[in-house]
Amino acid sequence: MYKPNDLILRTITSLIAFILLGFSIYLLFAGHNSPGGGFVGGLMTSAAIVLMYMAYGITVLEKFLPLNYRKIVPLGLLVATGTGLGSFLFQQPFLSQTFDYFHFPVLGELELATAMLFDLGVYLTVFGVTITIILSIAEDR
Repeated sequence: MYKPNDLILRTITSLIAFILLGFSIYLLFAGHNSPGGGFVGGLMTSAAIVLMYMAYGITVLEKFLPLNYRKIVPLGLLVATGTGLGSFLFQQPFLSQTFDYFHFPVLGELELATAMLFDLGVYLTVFGVTITIILSIAEDR
């Protein structure tokens, strides 16, 4: 069983993991109009989780993130597929995109697009698959 005991790694991880998570959320939101998106954002989130696993171990990670990563995969697939199939309701081709601008009280006016929902589905799928594979390999040690 892996038991980390590196003070420097833990100190750096507490800063870098939040930077990686913030950047992954940025990539998710910026992705449908520029490079990035759900795939790269999911990989960045996975990198942050793996870094936390290496620094603190699985028991601390499970305490702070009590998620079943295997259940995230079908949720992501459902969101991505539902977004693609949703265009059929409006007699449009599969994965047709639409967008509009909405006003939010604190954030102001923001553009919301259906491509964002598809990116969210890809994000959840990539994150769930990557973490499931990495943690499964780590358990086999």
